[in-house]
Amino acid sequence: MKALSQAQYDSFWKDGYLVVKDAVDAGLLAELRADFSAWIDESRSFDAAYGVTINNKPRFDLEPGHSSDRPALRRVNAPIEVSDAYYRATVDSRQTDMVADLIGPNVKLHHTKINSKLPGARTTVKWHQDFPFTPHSNDDLVTALLMVDEVTERNGPLKVLPGSHRGSIYSIWHDGKFTGAVEEAIAEECERDSVLSIGSAGSVCLMHTRLLHGSSPNQSDKPRTLAISVYSAEDAIAYSPSPMPNKFEGLMVRGLRTNSMRSIGYEISLPQLPQNASFFEQQAAPQ
Repeated sequence: MKALSQAQYDSFWKDGYLVVKDAVDAGLLAELRADFSAWIDESRSFDAAYGVTINNKPRFDLEPGHSSDRPALRRVNAPIEVSDAYYRATVDSRQTDMVADLIGPNVKLHHTKINSKLPGARTTVKWHQDFPFTPHSNDDLVTALLMVDEVTERNGPLKVLPGSHRGSIYSIWHDGKFTGAVEEAIAEECERDSVLSIGSAGSVCLMHTRLLHGSSPNQSDKPRTLAISVYSAEDAIAYSPSPMPNKFEGLMVRGLRTNSMRSIGYEISLPQLPQNASFFEQQAAPQ
């Protein structure tokens, strides 16, 4: 039985994104929230990014201004390596079935992360597409943004430009510098025509890898935490190392491994891998 209706499938491919309720069950959602709450408490003991992933980058990234009294944990890299709940949500949930409906039957995992905006968080995500960060032989890649908290209009929701996945792949290099964002003129157009991706806790926003998107700071007293899983069709082969290597990269989450490759034509500059815990520093650097 399909996890998505035909209308939902058609909407995704028309607009490049789709929000669906109840991507995980209530019990698993509670576990996800409990694990992240424990990480917030743990972060109070640190004043800089900490923990270690398999490429020796920090696992836990802190926003500038973080303190024990006002924690600002904004990123967890590869949470599925340290949390059974996040592993299950990524690998075997209704969310996984939805992704298989879109780009299956054979689907593998690329990477996972948590992006959080706690109350008062100032982090802004500039307009970009995911594909230039993770170029593959074809663009059957879906980013699943699971809403661990309710996402509202005020707590830093994802902003998307519907239909932009069917357009150009925009450079995130400018004047020889990797900025991780599209040029300002494109960003202004995106902002003007954008829509918000909001939903109840446990909902998921399924987003095509070429969809233009960004987000604003959290202007509320409510957290906005997204568990982000990036999946690809099995025959999409990565052209650049993952910005977030993890021990589950390439794990088949649905279907079979065929050892085949499918390619499409496009030309872009390869990405610059982040030197620190996340791409937030790349986007925030002076341009």
